[in-house]
Amino acid sequence: MQVSRRVWNKYIGALRKVNDRAAAEMTAFLNARDWMNNYAVRQECVNFGYALATKYGEAAGELACEMYDAIAATARRVIPPAEPAATATYSETAKSVIGTMKTGNTETVAGSVGRLVKMAGVDTTMQNAIRDRAEWAWIPSGDSCAFCEVLASQGWLPASKAQMDGDHAEHIHANCDCTFAIRFDESTDVAGYEPEKYRELYDNAEGNSSQAKINSIRRENYAKNKEEINEQKRSAYAKRQELNSSRAEEGSA
Repeated sequence: MQVSRRVWNKYIGALRKVNDRAAAEMTAFLNARDWMNNYAVRQECVNFGYALATKYGEAAGELACEMYDAIAATARRVIPPAEPAATATYSETAKSVIGTMKTGNTETVAGSVGRLVKMAGVDTTMQNAIRDRAEWAWIPSGDSCAFCEVLASQGWLPASKAQMDGDHAEHIHANCDCTFAIRFDESTDVAGYEPEKYRELYDNAEGNSSQAKINSIRRENYAKNKEEINEQKRSAYAKRQELNSSRAEEGSA
């Protein structure tokens, strides 16, 4: 059995839509407030971020359950229905939102909320896979970062808490469509997933440790996409400058 690229991309697209919606609502909330210099407003941002992480985290968890159950049904595996993982706690949300506020970057703060939403979906897949003794693999999607490519190079592995930090996936980051797929036997695969290609990339990277190899791959990726990355940075900087100027004009009015 093979999960077609169309089915996988539809799943990834649905997850991305949920994450992007949470980040967009957080961005709009931040842009309407002077959150950098007002403690009370910063607290409002944490509260709003928590509401978004809960609402959209639940949606991400449900999507992960649907995909998990669909694969189990196709594999004719008789198991209990997948259960959604808990969404981010208030303290986890506060730590993430306040921590990224130090950057002064609205998109970074909003991205931290999107990350919490994604985490709920990935946690759902991981926790159910461990419960059912399934296998998983990290499936890259889009412009994967070096870390995701290295994870993908590991191929299919028995589901284990070793890849979790407590109850959470330990390597989730914002602005990333990569995620886990699961299977119950070797006859299942995801179309287009080629762990051998990523293993070759890892083996040929410079360095004598995993971190050194990740850094080497990261440098190569940056060299390939340097202009696009720099354009994104310039665009983000221009947006921050425009927002700061608008706030300064409002303050002097």
